[in-house]
Amino acid sequence: MTIALAPRDLSAFVTQDAADHGRVELLVTGARCAACMAKIERVAAAAPGVSAARFNLTTGKLAVSFLGRTGDPGLIIDALEKEGYPATPFDPGKAEAAHEKEGRMLALALGVAGFGAGNAMMFTVPVWAGLFGQEFDPATRQVMYWFAAMVATPCALFAGLPFFRSAWASLRKGKANMDVPISIGVILTLIVSFSETIQNGPHAYFDAAVTLLFLLLIGRYLDHKLRARARSAARDLLALQAPVATRIDDLGVERLIPVGEVEVGDSLVVVPGDRIPVNAIIEAGGSDLDNALITGETASLVVGPGAVVNAGALNLSGRLVLRVLARSEDSAIAAIARLMEAGAQSRSNYVQLADKAAALYVPVVHTLAALTFAGGWALGLGPREALLRAAAVLIVTCPCALGLAVPAVQIVASGRLFRKGVLVKTGAALERLAEIDHVVFDKTGVLTEGRPMLLDAPPQVLAMAAPLARASRHPLARALAEAAGCGDVATEVNEVAGMGVEGLIDGRSARLGRAAFLGVEARHADETELWFGFDGETRVRFTFEDRLRSDAADTVAQLKAMGLTVEVLSGDVAGPVLRAANEAGIDRWSAGLTPFDKVAVLDRLKQEGRKVLMVGDGLNDAAAIARAHASMAPGSAVDASQNAADLVFSGKLLDAVPFSVRVARAARRRAMENFAFSALYNVVAAPAAMFGFVNPFVAAVAMSGSSLVVTLNALRMNLTGGRR
Repeated sequence: MTIALAPRDLSAFVTQDAADHGRVELLVTGARCAACMAKIERVAAAAPGVSAARFNLTTGKLAVSFLGRTGDPGLIIDALEKEGYPATPFDPGKAEAAHEKEGRMLALALGVAGFGAGNAMMFTVPVWAGLFGQEFDPATRQVMYWFAAMVATPCALFAGLPFFRSAWASLRKGKANMDVPISIGVILTLIVSFSETIQNGPHAYFDAAVTLLFLLLIGRYLDHKLRARARSAARDLLALQAPVATRIDDLGVERLIPVGEVEVGDSLVVVPGDRIPVNAIIEAGGSDLDNALITGETASLVVGPGAVVNAGALNLSGRLVLRVLARSEDSAIAAIARLMEAGAQSRSNYVQLADKAAALYVPVVHTLAALTFAGGWALGLGPREALLRAAAVLIVTCPCALGLAVPAVQIVASGRLFRKGVLVKTGAALERLAEIDHVVFDKTGVLTEGRPMLLDAPPQVLAMAAPLARASRHPLARALAEAAGCGDVATEVNEVAGMGVEGLIDGRSARLGRAAFLGVEARHADETELWFGFDGETRVRFTFEDRLRSDAADTVAQLKAMGLTVEVLSGDVAGPVLRAANEAGIDRWSAGLTPFDKVAVLDRLKQEGRKVLMVGDGLNDAAAIARAHASMAPGSAVDASQNAADLVFSGKLLDAVPFSVRVARAARRRAMENFAFSALYNVVAAPAAMFGFVNPFVAAVAMSGSSLVVTLNALRMNLTGGRR
């Protein structure tokens, strides 16, 4: 009797988006490259009723939109599983648990491989040493090989599980990825080694099999850790949203609720010192808002009834009553996080080049090995000799040199940059950085020091205004108070939202704030200023500026000398941006940009064929940092921007930017030299092994030698990386 399984009902996981279309999020496992990402999106988009599908390689989340209000996620899951990509409804906890499980497995496999390699060599190294005189007698050599087999074989079979599983999944789909030759090479090496040991042959390669896995697992584990770091960028950004909101219910009672429960149309209260929890419109009240984290603008923004405010803005001075315009997942910060996720999916051209070379390697080399075995046997060689020749072909053409061509250079270049105070977070970052032809700087905190500083002011006047400045939370007042140092604080202080602060200083009424607050006509709208005065007395003007970094102009000159064009994209007002651009020697600049505006500019530049390096530090730069071809952030940047950036530089100087570009360009030259050598090596070595001029032992030595040549060429970076 056949039992029919009931179809899975996953309709509960389908939600409605802003356009009232169905939407579901799935957790997809097994994807490791851009080809996997494209295939998953293609398979999902081909399912009935699907309008769009977007897969994030870093998080494993597949977002699917349906044409109508409902859809069938089960059809998508079935289609993906047929392609070898298991999928389930997305659960952040489950996704994190799966990622941690994979990390533990890779770490355990790496440890087992290291143990096996080290201990197997205790038995094989003495045999190797005997090849150059005073060889072991055959019986002793065979015993040593059996001991090596007992250690290396179980270690290789366990440590190779990540590669074996991936290779089998690929073969089941009728394709071959890079894990296929690795798996075949390891298994064949063990088979040949057992055959030689049983027949008391002179050579066995148990240690080579487990050592190869150890080296490969190092790269696989580091790739796993880098994915975890990339995934944390969006989480850091979303964590800056207020966790709770104060809602006014129908009875006028104010209650704290989780921000996730806030609905469109709710009334919220935001008091001074709190952040705006969601996108909303002001119904009552007025205040100064600090939008620096969102827009990068140094000056606070005066808002009142009717003004639209974004999640993440800091309320500085007044109580606000808001009407909610969007839920927390639809806020400006959430939108920036989604842009960051989309930007994180980009891949480097060099990585794609290595993948293409590897894809060509798999069928060609294995075809040559099979022809060597079949041809040798047909021409009169015994099966043992034919198998050894085929094994020699696989060993001598092992993709170690090809696999090391780029990583070896990246490791050396990353070390050189680290000594300069630049942290390289991904190997692909250097490849992309070498290709850039346009540099975009944010102003605040990048070209400038990132904080307003008081310009020259008479000490006696500064001392008079300081008591009021110490009583205010306004950024300019804090800068004035910092310049004055510790001292008395004004009494009976009243902060007028959007205007300034007033109070008593030694019994005299005084005001500190905007020109209009003190009855002065504003004549310098493009400058950052505060006015101070006692009632009925002369008003004093304080001016501030965000000073340019000391080497900003020299950095821009270096970049231009390297053939790069430079531009400033800032959320600040036009006046300060123009001054900073002129002082730095930059002709192209844009002011008053939102995070989405910056992304739009980068997309336009990409359509024009430009490859952009984005250097930014604020939340308003995070999405652009993730979207750019390459990106850098100073060590003073917010966590979200640092995590989204490819490189992070420390210190107060900008010269790390041109230095990094020079090192990346030198790394590209070394990588291309390594690719050329790897190709030439395989063209010479493969025929030699096919015709019996190279036995497996010599093949292993030649393979190791090719890897050594690639590594030594990479080490030349230490001599030329920063000067060429």
